[in-house]
Amino acid sequence: MTRMDKNGKKSAPDLTADCGGIKSPNPFWLASAPPTNSGEQVMRAFDHGWGGAVWKTLGEDPAVINTTSRYGAIDIGGQKMAGFNNIELITDRPLEDNLREIREVKKRYPKHAVIVSLMVPCERKSWHDIVKRAEDTGCDGLELNFGCPHGMSERGMGAAVGQVPEYVQMVTEYVKEAARTPVLVKLTPNVADARYAARAAQKGGADGVSLINTINSIMGVDLKSLVPKFAVGGKAAHGGYCGPAVKPIALHMVSSIRADAECRNLPISGIGGVSNWSDAAEFMLLGASSVQVCTAVMHYGFRIVEEMIDGLSHWMRERNFSKVSDFVGLSAANVVDWKKLNLHHKTVAKIHPDACIQCQLCYVACNDTAHQCIAVDRAGGNRVPHVIEEDCVGCNLCAIVCPVEGCITMEPVATGHPELTWEEYMAKGMKGYREVYKRFHG
Repeated sequence: MTRMDKNGKKSAPDLTADCGGIKSPNPFWLASAPPTNSGEQVMRAFDHGWGGAVWKTLGEDPAVINTTSRYGAIDIGGQKMAGFNNIELITDRPLEDNLREIREVKKRYPKHAVIVSLMVPCERKSWHDIVKRAEDTGCDGLELNFGCPHGMSERGMGAAVGQVPEYVQMVTEYVKEAARTPVLVKLTPNVADARYAARAAQKGGADGVSLINTINSIMGVDLKSLVPKFAVGGKAAHGGYCGPAVKPIALHMVSSIRADAECRNLPISGIGGVSNWSDAAEFMLLGASSVQVCTAVMHYGFRIVEEMIDGLSHWMRERNFSKVSDFVGLSAANVVDWKKLNLHHKTVAKIHPDACIQCQLCYVACNDTAHQCIAVDRAGGNRVPHVIEEDCVGCNLCAIVCPVEGCITMEPVATGHPELTWEEYMAKGMKGYREVYKRFHG
């Protein structure tokens, strides 16, 4: 229900978030990464409006030494840092310095969420010790880093834990034995199916999960020197890939956990390519209660949260959402297995001549790589393509390659047939295959 102020106008929506028992004034958190490496940075971020921050991962190993350089990126279509890679390790600052600063930040900003990311070897005592020391700062929660793909796996930490569900459950149990605050388990995407680790985290007593951590990657090879790009002294190691390019992968993994019968009620903090308010809204519609941001902040700075707050508030007001929980998971049920899609749903492409710039990319793409259902009648110098509707299979490729927004639209066509899923079709014993195929293709 929309809230109204005393003048009868829509009041500002409530952005307060609750992710696994960790409350924050809005759902926008800084992810555990270079932007949360010190108390000074986190306090500046809170001043700009960030609702929470996950501190750069703490550990017990004093011998953390980073390389130079340690970041790499790819630019796509003129977009800088469309994909970002790092081989940076957990914090290389003394543990006591971090703990002191966490305590100070929480004292100065009591209403903001301060979550401490942790990574130590798979030993009960090590986890009990680090949990107690972290929670003595007054932090609001813990995040267990089971996802770092580089630099710690050979020590039995990071992704080496996250890739083995039994280890995920075991270490989560160690932590829950000692923890007094909510515990989020940060999952690695470097697995075939993230649901197994999420289930293990839940069995271990986790209050929620956060995902995705970074994806294993090599950023390329310099064709002049024949040395991998962003090398360290001529050698390269696989690193963690993030940024806008990983968003679809992250959305898939978030939605798969939300839809899983064993994890349906497990709170999720969504991570991976969140660059603006609309990205955040997509993660939340698919099941995330909060979102974490790193690459976009490293690109543009802390102030991007101001637009994120304004944008999300405006969208919520337009959609008549009064609080964040009104729309968390609202779109999740619309993500289904392929076998549940309607085989009788049909669309055909429509090219709008007034918007066409005559580049003919749609014609080339369709004729070379799709179904040869776009033609160009070149009489009189005409260069505007048109769709052969009876041949169009509605694949959507032409609309995707078209550089003009709205020039090609996919128009629904009534088939006159009731909904039919592959699941239903198989249940009928595959009878009438040719009839179904004919209906589907018009």
